[in-house]
Amino acid sequence: MSKVANPEQFAHSEEAKGEMRYRERSRWLLFGLPWTFTKYEIRDNDFTIVKGFFTVRENDCYMYKISDVEITRSLMQRMAGLSTIVLYTSDVTDRTIVMKNIKHGKEIKDFILQASESARIRRRTVSMQNIGFGAGDIHDVDGMDDLDGHIDN
Repeated sequence: MSKVANPEQFAHSEEAKGEMRYRERSRWLLFGLPWTFTKYEIRDNDFTIVKGFFTVRENDCYMYKISDVEITRSLMQRMAGLSTIVLYTSDVTDRTIVMKNIKHGKEIKDFILQASESARIRRRTVSMQNIGFGAGDIHDVDGMDDLDGHIDN
């Protein structure tokens, strides 16, 4: 880790992220050994992915941006005690975050699902997804026109 230029600002930033809840690594499927260069840090308000060895890339996603969580376990993953968690987000850099071959998958999935809902409630964030609308329904909401611009009678 590099030297912190402004320790006071860094401490404030760390406090805003919330308490560290989980720190996990992506693992090899064979024997579940953590010999990869992908780490996940899960906090109350923030989800961080750190990837790389020579060039390290750190990517954050606020919890309130996570809209859905999915977990899958293949036969080999179940034998090794591992899971793959997929996070569907409204984040600009990663719409889908895949946490592959991690331990404690069910526990982490449940925490992320609850933490994301709590973060949305705290921020009073409303999901703006048009669930159930097809492409043609968007222009026809007011009952005035169809996709070709013709006025309905």
